[in-house]
Amino acid sequence: MLRFSKQLCVVFILAVYASSLASFANAAPPESRKKAFSTGAFDPFIDYINGQIQQGWVDNEVEPSTIASDQEWVRRVHLDLIGQIPSAETVEKFVKDRDSAKRSKLIDQLLDDPAYVQNFTNVWTNLLIGRRTPRRVSRNGMQKFLREAFAKNRAWDEIVQDLVTAEGHFEENGAVNYLLAQMQNNDEAVQVTAATTRLFLGIQVQCTQCHNHPFNDWKQNQFWEYNSFFRQMRRVNHRKTDPKTGRQVDDYSEVIATGFNGPVYFEKRSGLMQVAYPIFDKVKVDPDGSVERRKEFSKLIVQGDKPLIATAIVNRMWGYFMGYGFTRPVDDMGPHNPASHPELLDKMAEELVKKKYDLKQLARWICNSEAYNLTSQLGRKNEIDSPERGETPLFSHMYVKNMTAEQLYDSLIVATGAHKSGQSNWERAETQRRQWMRQFMMAFDTDSGDDSTTFNGTIPQALMMMNGELTKNAISADRGSYLNQLLLEKGNDQAKIRKMFLATLSRYPDRRETTSAQKLLAGSKNKLAAYQDLYWALLNSNEFIFNH
Repeated sequence: MLRFSKQLCVVFILAVYASSLASFANAAPPESRKKAFSTGAFDPFIDYINGQIQQGWVDNEVEPSTIASDQEWVRRVHLDLIGQIPSAETVEKFVKDRDSAKRSKLIDQLLDDPAYVQNFTNVWTNLLIGRRTPRRVSRNGMQKFLREAFAKNRAWDEIVQDLVTAEGHFEENGAVNYLLAQMQNNDEAVQVTAATTRLFLGIQVQCTQCHNHPFNDWKQNQFWEYNSFFRQMRRVNHRKTDPKTGRQVDDYSEVIATGFNGPVYFEKRSGLMQVAYPIFDKVKVDPDGSVERRKEFSKLIVQGDKPLIATAIVNRMWGYFMGYGFTRPVDDMGPHNPASHPELLDKMAEELVKKKYDLKQLARWICNSEAYNLTSQLGRKNEIDSPERGETPLFSHMYVKNMTAEQLYDSLIVATGAHKSGQSNWERAETQRRQWMRQFMMAFDTDSGDDSTTFNGTIPQALMMMNGELTKNAISADRGSYLNQLLLEKGNDQAKIRKMFLATLSRYPDRRETTSAQKLLAGSKNKLAAYQDLYWALLNSNEFIFNH
């Protein structure tokens, strides 16, 4: 049971002070640059990206924040690329490294880390099928498809083509699960159409299934033209007999091709019936039933020097790393919603096509950019750069991002070794991890039953962090825990305080934080309890639970 003592309150106030969103890390106020920033990457296109962003600063008369400290940046890049904070040892090694190209080298190293594959598998599994697995959808199959794709660094256009044309058994061909997740209702592929255009083309046409959009140029017929590409398929659910109960239970599902022929019919609000043929970007596909429409669609969406599929993934990835995309939301592009940096968005899409849709290269460009390497602290001369207040993002500082549930959980594991606490073997530890993860994910449900993908401070989430079993194990001093190892090490309180800050916040404490923590420990009759209180406060601080 956690102790809500006076000591704990003092420590918690200390942590809140140390971790307020206005003062993450120990960066200095912004000052004018004497030389161009570089991570050490030699790529002229990164210079182009920097030039475009810098021009936006000049045009809007803002001065960017300073470059993030090594401690702030190394935490950020680990969270974004591999989905978890770095270990204390990793931070110390990076800070001591004097190589001027260490940032670009670390980016390359993390892109080759197996955790990169797992991180983006998590991200895209949640986007494609949701955090709650729909009925008769194989999450394992979906993850297997994505893991293999990201491990091989497959071209993004090939991945999308596989997803929209998938057929077969939901585990033998994991790509099928994307379609199955959108086929929960017998809705004539309405949800498939809406999800495909939103996720892969960055456009939202779902509102136009019933009427022309009142605020943009999307017309009702366009939705049904796209929809006609997905009419030649249906899901088949197979059942089997449970040998124990003798009852019929779900076995597997599959997507099979059908012989849909001709146009689709839709009703206008006036009641007049209309027809729509498979047309994409003014290219009409033969509506004969012998033509495989989804395959034709997969070819059409990658045509041209700057197809929507390229622009959409650039915008989405920029938003993933920077906190905001060039449009808000990232999946609603078009003349009605102009991009903040249209020339840059277009050029990045063109370059991505030239690089054969290499997602690692796209991540490399973004993470090596000057904007990505700025501190999250606002300065006096860029206070207007506040997209959270509705302003156009200028990327003159890093925007604070909510952690995903997976990032927060895995970061707790890195910071505390809680999954190993009291466990004698790997299998038992992994079993406990799965149980904790289920409990952890339950705290991320919303009142409306929708998926909640990030830690955003709801009461159940806060209680889970403060009093959940994972946190209790994290601050325990049982064998195998981080705190147990720390207390057994040689060294004084000051050295151990530094290590605790490094393990949780990926930085060293400042003088005031060190002094306050030392006073707490020195004045406590139960030093173990005092260490646990300090550790608990750090793990529940804003600075730990946000990505900045």
